[in-house]
Amino acid sequence: MQPQSCISLGRDKLNQLPEHIAIPGYPVENVTAGIVHVGVGGFHRSHEAMYVDAIMEKTGDLSWGICGVGLREGDRRMQGILAAQDHLYTLVEKHPSGEHKARVIGAMTDFLMAADDPTRVINQMASEDTKIVSLTITEGGYNFDPTTGDFIASNEDVQFDLANPGAPKTVFGFLTAALKQRKAAGQTPFTIMSCDNIQHNGDVLKKMLLSFIRLSDGAFASWVEENVCFPNSMVDRITPATVDADREKLQEMGISDGWPVVCEPFHQWIIEDKFSDTRPLWEQVGAQFVPDVAPYEKLKLRMLNAGHSVLGLVGSVAGLDTIHGAMAEPKLRALLSAFMSLEVMPTLDSVDGIDVEDYKGVLLSRFANPYIKDALSRICLESSAKIPVFLLPTVKDNLAQNGHIQLSALTIAAWCYYSDKHTSEDGKPLQVQDAMSEQLHQAAANTGHDPLSFVKLEAVFGQLAEVEAFRNAYLPLVKRVYNGEPILDIATSLLSL
Repeated sequence: MQPQSCISLGRDKLNQLPEHIAIPGYPVENVTAGIVHVGVGGFHRSHEAMYVDAIMEKTGDLSWGICGVGLREGDRRMQGILAAQDHLYTLVEKHPSGEHKARVIGAMTDFLMAADDPTRVINQMASEDTKIVSLTITEGGYNFDPTTGDFIASNEDVQFDLANPGAPKTVFGFLTAALKQRKAAGQTPFTIMSCDNIQHNGDVLKKMLLSFIRLSDGAFASWVEENVCFPNSMVDRITPATVDADREKLQEMGISDGWPVVCEPFHQWIIEDKFSDTRPLWEQVGAQFVPDVAPYEKLKLRMLNAGHSVLGLVGSVAGLDTIHGAMAEPKLRALLSAFMSLEVMPTLDSVDGIDVEDYKGVLLSRFANPYIKDALSRICLESSAKIPVFLLPTVKDNLAQNGHIQLSALTIAAWCYYSDKHTSEDGKPLQVQDAMSEQLHQAAANTGHDPLSFVKLEAVFGQLAEVEAFRNAYLPLVKRVYNGEPILDIATSLLSL
């Protein structure tokens, strides 16, 4: 039940909110959309939208608002809740001290469901006011084969878009239709900016979009390649899924918000300064513009994202539930620390302005924040899209230089057990949500007959099972996991070698 003094979020009630809830220092009703964002999840709202809110607060330039776009039916619930709140929401930073800092974000101007009115979405992207179209569509949304890196032209929705260019379903169809309008009008094209955790995310997005366009219009693909910028970027902020307890905590603070966002205090955004048109001055509010984002991407993907997967997969099999809970288990914390030092750090490039040992220490502290109750089940979602990007490149680099791979191999063995049993080693049910769940399960379930069955799944692992050094590391570990030896004891034994 809401406290009597609890205020429902809306533009007309901002000034009624308690003083400890920060509100926009600019007139939110005057914000106009200069950015169209596809994929309005929690991370986007804790990261890019926060930066947009901050730059409007600092400069008073209200032309950088965000019009959100949902491509999936699953986006409809959030769209409805945000529309009822005038597209306002509360961002809550949870500090390790226990302090909760809440701020209402006024960056969003609208939230469109693409399936309801695809023409409206295309026109919004094509509007001359739109300078940037940004994306957080997860790794799977880029529609590439993880083994070859090639665009999957046979995708049913891709084929639909080619036959129905005016009413597309994929992001590639919408971008193509909007860019064609801009070109026909003689207008500068918008920048297309990925904010997903994919190494060289802008390059990947460019390759996928051009591959899509070439299926129907090679000349237009050449125009896009010559005129549209796809800056690579590295994004970072731990943003767990919102739960009812977060809404209830806000109500205790005096505000009713149907879908707030909770996150850690830390945030980082490193962007290549390559834009087709003008851009916000995000460097004034903490973003870093660099000529080449690759070393920063590699650092984050291999340390933070792969580190999350180590905690998520090994911790889940061990029966743990959260990131901070996993970090409170000394054996697992030691495993993660050793993974970073022994397997990841030898593969990294030098990163200007960042001490990698310090970065590791900051990561371990961030993961241990007890107020960021990030579920291991969330970390393990869509692992078939994550592991080839976050973990396998480190394995391959170490194999090439005769480096350490034992801890990565244990993580893959844990993933095999997870995919096979769908339970922890003590029988707790584990959530499996993965586009390849059936293939993963079938491959893992055959481990008793063929211990290499799981890693022979070439769509994920390529030819890794044929590499003798990897087999020699993986086989004893997967056998120990399946023989019932506690996985954290296995981890400890590896650290003592």
